[in-house]
Amino acid sequence: LRALSEAVGEQAAEIETNVEALAELDVALAKGEYAYQLRAVQPGLLEPPDAKLANSSQVPFPQYVQLLRARHPLLPAEAVVPIDVRLGGDFAIVVITGPNTGGKTVALKTVGLLAAMAQCGMQIPAAEGSSLRVFSGLYADIGDEQSIEQSLSTFSSHMTNIITILGEAGEGSL
Repeated sequence: LRALSEAVGEQAAEIETNVEALAELDVALAKGEYAYQLRAVQPGLLEPPDAKLANSSQVPFPQYVQLLRARHPLLPAEAVVPIDVRLGGDFAIVVITGPNTGGKTVALKTVGLLAAMAQCGMQIPAAEGSSLRVFSGLYADIGDEQSIEQSLSTFSSHMTNIITILGEAGEGSL
């Protein structure tokens, strides 16, 4: 047992290199399998805004998101109504309205998750032609941080989170 341990120890550097290579291959295979299951595509990458173009009349607002037939990755594809989302270009503000249980929150979560997936080098469940900008930060207020001990209501908890996000987010954040 001692001799075997010494022989393995002598090859420790090569074994570690092989384990790291296998881990990279495993991640690549997992991403590929997940993309196949989601019927996902490789999103295009939108260029950061050029200061000269951003101030011209040709491109009034930088393009941030162009998602076509996007689906939330955790919901069954056959049960989801795909959405198209475009942020930037000829407008600076998007208003999402609708009835309760109309899909507003799912739409926002879809955009955020797909942006995070794309920035991790993953394919996204959307149609060809979808593209995203690389964001300098991704921010979300998820869940209910209500605290009886701190006398925080759900609303004030969300407002505290929003204030924190606004303090940290900047140009190029989502």
